[in-house]
Amino acid sequence: MGGRSVAAQVFLFQVVIVLLLVVAAVAALVLQVRHDSTQEARNRSLAVAETFANAPGTREALSSPDPTAVLQPRAEAARKQSKMDFIVVMNTDGIRYTHPKPDRIGKKFVGNIEPALRGRTVTEEINGTIGQLVQAVVPVKDPDGTVVGLVSAGITTENVGGVADRQLPILLGAAAAALTLATAGTALVSRRLLRQTHGLGPTEMTRMYEHHDAVLHAVREGVIIIDGGGRLLLANDEAQRLLDLPADAEGRHVHALGLDADTAELLASGRVATDEVHLVDDRLLAINQRPTDLEGAPSGSVATLRDSTELRALSGRAEVARERLKLLYDAGVGIGTTLDVTRTAEELAEVAVPRFADFVTVDLSHAVLTGEEPDAGTTMRRTAVGGIRKDAPLYPLGEEIVFVPSSPQARSLGTGQAHLEPDLGRAPWWMAQDPERAAKVVEYGIHSLITVPLRAGPLVMGLVNFWRSEKPEPFDPEEVALAEELVARAAISIDNARRYTREHAMAVTLQRSLLPRSLPEQSALDLAYRYLPAQAGVGGDWFDVLPLSGTRVAVVVGDVVGHGLHAAATMGRLRTAVHNFSSLDLPPDELLGHLDELVGRIDQDEAEEGSGAAVTGATCLYAIYDPVSRHCTLARAGHPPPAVVLPDGSVEFPEVPAGPPLGVGGLPFETADLELPEGSRLVLYTDGLVEDRERDIGVGLELLRTALVQAGTDASPDGACRAVIDALLPGRASDDIALIVADTRALDAGRVADWEVPSDPAAVGQVRASVSRQLSEWGLEQLEFTTELILSELVTNAIRYGSGPIRVRVLYDRSLICEVSDTSSTSPHLRYAADTDEGGRGLFLIAQLTERWGTRYTPEGKVIWAEQSLAGGFKADFFSGV
Repeated sequence: MGGRSVAAQVFLFQVVIVLLLVVAAVAALVLQVRHDSTQEARNRSLAVAETFANAPGTREALSSPDPTAVLQPRAEAARKQSKMDFIVVMNTDGIRYTHPKPDRIGKKFVGNIEPALRGRTVTEEINGTIGQLVQAVVPVKDPDGTVVGLVSAGITTENVGGVADRQLPILLGAAAAALTLATAGTALVSRRLLRQTHGLGPTEMTRMYEHHDAVLHAVREGVIIIDGGGRLLLANDEAQRLLDLPADAEGRHVHALGLDADTAELLASGRVATDEVHLVDDRLLAINQRPTDLEGAPSGSVATLRDSTELRALSGRAEVARERLKLLYDAGVGIGTTLDVTRTAEELAEVAVPRFADFVTVDLSHAVLTGEEPDAGTTMRRTAVGGIRKDAPLYPLGEEIVFVPSSPQARSLGTGQAHLEPDLGRAPWWMAQDPERAAKVVEYGIHSLITVPLRAGPLVMGLVNFWRSEKPEPFDPEEVALAEELVARAAISIDNARRYTREHAMAVTLQRSLLPRSLPEQSALDLAYRYLPAQAGVGGDWFDVLPLSGTRVAVVVGDVVGHGLHAAATMGRLRTAVHNFSSLDLPPDELLGHLDELVGRIDQDEAEEGSGAAVTGATCLYAIYDPVSRHCTLARAGHPPPAVVLPDGSVEFPEVPAGPPLGVGGLPFETADLELPEGSRLVLYTDGLVEDRERDIGVGLELLRTALVQAGTDASPDGACRAVIDALLPGRASDDIALIVADTRALDAGRVADWEVPSDPAAVGQVRASVSRQLSEWGLEQLEFTTELILSELVTNAIRYGSGPIRVRVLYDRSLICEVSDTSSTSPHLRYAADTDEGGRGLFLIAQLTERWGTRYTPEGKVIWAEQSLAGGFKADFFSGV
């Protein structure tokens, strides 16, 4: 290296600095380690001495006959555990009782014990027999404070600082390695510096400066250097051209160069700027500025200037293109999120305002809104309106508009092409649509229009109108193309929504036709219901109310899993089956058993056909309420339990055995029998009311309980339905919901009469007489003849073919019901007797004299019942024929 070059001098200087830093660091480490070792030795010796002096038994051992025998083992154990060099216990004269070396026991302690005899602790550093050490002396005191002995603990500093001393070579080795690496790095940097400068001298450096100066003035980017006071030090040729600087600009303050205030302020401030655009004359200059004193250089700043006028124009057009692509992308994402025609039109308006137009109106054919294919015509309904303000004098939402033939909208509908009106104030064909409204629109500031037809293939479904008011420039042909693309994307979604609306309407029509359109008249229950279809598609929830014999009423709710036409059709089949099974007057568990077999057969038939439309799940709850006994018998197949609101307002969910869903097969269903006080409220529902994706069924049941409690028993069933729906479904339902609220009634005991009849034909006359008296009390004398005839035939049959006991019951409700029960399980059947037959005409007469009759089975036997209308009399036409 020779020591003659600047690089070599820098190298040596750096090596010396690194070496000094290493030596200083090692020295500081050694001193710190020694100080820490001594301090640790003092702390440890004092802590061990105080601990041993105050340990239980130390004071008592000093007063024992042989203190050494007691204290020497303890002291040695404590010394080894605390890793001390010695623990010495002595009397007040300094005579040792303990020592690691037994031959020194009984000898005088080496050290200063005077402070300890006065009751203080003392810590000192001495050269003992084992070397340089630190020892502490602590007094042992009686409870009255008298010093009865001394305890000293000591440790050599070599043992305390031994770890640090052993680490010192490692530290020195690491320091040497660091010095080596620093030296090598410095040497490499120095060598690279030499290679970069190539050992150039002053002449070579001058020539290099001249070359740099030539390059500086030749580049097509302005460069200026300004000192800390704001004076211009250097400006290359491009900077003088861009800023139009005078010839003597260098050396003058930037504020005296004739620049605009903003540019001069930026250059004089010296602040950091990155691509900051300033208008200088007719040029847009992008200015970058950095200070020069970041690395200790003289204060000032360097600025570069670039003419970005053409680049700005290009980037502006690119930005417009990017925004339009972003608009189309957002339209693809934001339009068509639902299968609702109106909502899709609203989404188109939301996307286009204000990014493309200030106001957007969407006009659709009425047929599109109902899901039908639109006919050719110029009558539209305003379906969506969007704008930057709400007070625009355009046709309002919902207005039915008939476009005149000269209007741009009519021409777009006729040609299927977009139409541009750049200046609405000079478009008489547009103003002819509604001159008064058109004048208000122009006065409002709306000056330009693009109208684009909504087309899906050959179908023209409506129009989209884009209105501009804020920008003074009218729409241009490029924006017409963008509007067409935007509307084309929306048209696909609107057509899909239209098709879905049509299919959904068909499915809803089918579903509604399969549900009860009105509830039958009966006196046992005061009923109200709600049926809410799902937000998307039709489902398989259903309900029904079925009058049964003996003033009883059956209430049923069910749910077929899934949505669509198949679920609705399956629901209709199950409802029809329940109607048929209920006509047999079956108990709830038997009815569900038959329904389970039916679903199993449906699944089997679908599987054999390979249609894949099997019933994937169906639930049902069937309840029969008897207003005479106020008993309610229920059975359920995988369905949520009913709710019962008692007259005091409390709500219960009775334990009804939960059978398997319909179609599982192999498991029986069980019934539950509830006795309901008069005025109780029975609530049946499907799972869509209490369960959804965001709410567990347990939470839903508690919400239902709260809603029923808040509704109270004073509310009507319809009010209770409304309260439950409002509480549990604040928005649109995600699943079908069927809800039935039924207030129970009890048949007045005065309207029920029953007698037990002996198995004797002579008892028939007694029955006729009793019934005649009861009908007179009820004011039903017009029914005496037919009722006596009916009961005579039924009682006679029971006596002849049945088995006792025989009971007769007459119920006075909306009709007059006669019931004859016995313990036989044989059921009579209607037949037509021949002319020569002596019997067989009884049931035929009953069928002719009553509205309806039938048989129901009970656990004890059977009941033959017949109902008569309260209109009075018998069928005169029948008897006239006889």
